[in-house]
Amino acid sequence: MKNILFGLAAVAAGAGLQPLAAQTASETAVETARVWREAHGAEILRGFANLLALPNDAMDTPNIRRNADYISDLFSERGFAMELLEVEGSPPMIYGLRQTPGATRTIVIYVHYDGQPVEAANWTHPPYEPMLYSAAMTEGGEIIPFPEKGDAIDENWRLYARSASDDKAPIPALLAAIDALDEAEMGFSSNIKLVFDGEEEAGSSHLDDFLAAYADKFSDIDLWLFCDGPTHQSGSAQLVFGVRGVTGLELTVYGANRGLHSGHYGNWAPGPGWRLSQLLASMKDENGKVQVKDFYKSAAPVSKMERAAIAAAPDVDDQLRETFGLAATEAKNAPLGERLLLPALNLKGLKSAEVGAASRNVIPPSASASIGLRLVKGNDPQAMLDLVEAHIKRQGYHIVREAPDASTRAKYPLIAKVTRNGGYRAVRSDMSDPRVTSLIDALRGAADDLILTPSLGGSLPLYVFEENSDAPIIILPIANYDNNQHAADENIRLGNLFYGIEAYAAVLTME
Repeated sequence: MKNILFGLAAVAAGAGLQPLAAQTASETAVETARVWREAHGAEILRGFANLLALPNDAMDTPNIRRNADYISDLFSERGFAMELLEVEGSPPMIYGLRQTPGATRTIVIYVHYDGQPVEAANWTHPPYEPMLYSAAMTEGGEIIPFPEKGDAIDENWRLYARSASDDKAPIPALLAAIDALDEAEMGFSSNIKLVFDGEEEAGSSHLDDFLAAYADKFSDIDLWLFCDGPTHQSGSAQLVFGVRGVTGLELTVYGANRGLHSGHYGNWAPGPGWRLSQLLASMKDENGKVQVKDFYKSAAPVSKMERAAIAAAPDVDDQLRETFGLAATEAKNAPLGERLLLPALNLKGLKSAEVGAASRNVIPPSASASIGLRLVKGNDPQAMLDLVEAHIKRQGYHIVREAPDASTRAKYPLIAKVTRNGGYRAVRSDMSDPRVTSLIDALRGAADDLILTPSLGGSLPLYVFEENSDAPIIILPIANYDNNQHAADENIRLGNLFYGIEAYAAVLTME
């Protein structure tokens, strides 16, 4: 008997759905999923709430394993051969396989079942007690009871809980899509593998270990489908072909070996804050162009198809500038989509001394900055840091890895301590790859205004999968873009959850 919490009561065959000869298999599957979901929305939501009630911080070993067991059982009930893959020091990776007779393609669906740690005091409600609202809290939504079977469900309702959008939402959506297709006896068109990561929010530091230890399970992949992230800022559905890489460094410059009275020594002793600000200003011009030599040189060219996709996407830049209170943005208001295909140099933070009431008449001994780099395809993280260090040297600085001693201070007027961060490279799949074409066609049956996005601005360690497989890596987000991801009062808009059900039905049956 399947778990009734996910709405597994049988639907009368073909209820409300007339076969259309002109429809593709995916279009028929989308309609099937929609009819099934409308009949079982209450069960889907209650099942989802039960899943969200399980605390899922990756560091909380007992509860993260409860999640793994619970999710594994749900898919086992639906014909998947499930395993909990283990490597030392990591939560289990949930792995599943459902073979499709005659299928010549294997798709991996990736989800992470862990969530960001919570500060419960910052939440309106306890983060693991799911609450249903009539609309977003910020729009005046109010608490409402969970619906009963047969009740109408408004797509603008919001479900609030940790991981409601990032990243448990794909799990009930996928389960519902499977149930809808199975009850209508609509077979899958591909072999389906599941890979559910239990430490993504903790850095996925064991991914390499999993992929190496269980390499035989990932040797026959034709397409990786990552179910994470938000829909486009316009609210439209999107299919994303890449993510940026990331690296960074900590930078400290020095003055005197102790704080000095600004009255006695001002205008004489160099101020580290001024030195740091001048050094940082040399790295980027007033239009946002990075002045580090060769910073853009290794970036992979943007293809004609990628440029066309950017041009075809809804223009949300003016809306975003208004939302964020910006009169203008970098590169003379260049489109956001274009800027995401260039490496970026960001100042994450800087510190010299205190300000306001805590300030003192002291010239501090040092000033520090945290610098972040977002990378695009073609950029090597260490090579990009080399370029930044070379720039620092060209400004006259001697670079050290530890705080300078007296002899170093006496020898070099300008000293910069540089501590490199770790990082990883970007991934961007070819939008014209034939293995992706069927996916695009199928999802256009689930979303009338599907946006093709060459790359997200954020970073994910997808390079690990690229190193272990030559299959395209595509991201299919379903969460609303205003979901408070990683923050207090995280939520999912129910219309986005329902879109996910239809999108996964399209994927499972794509031609």
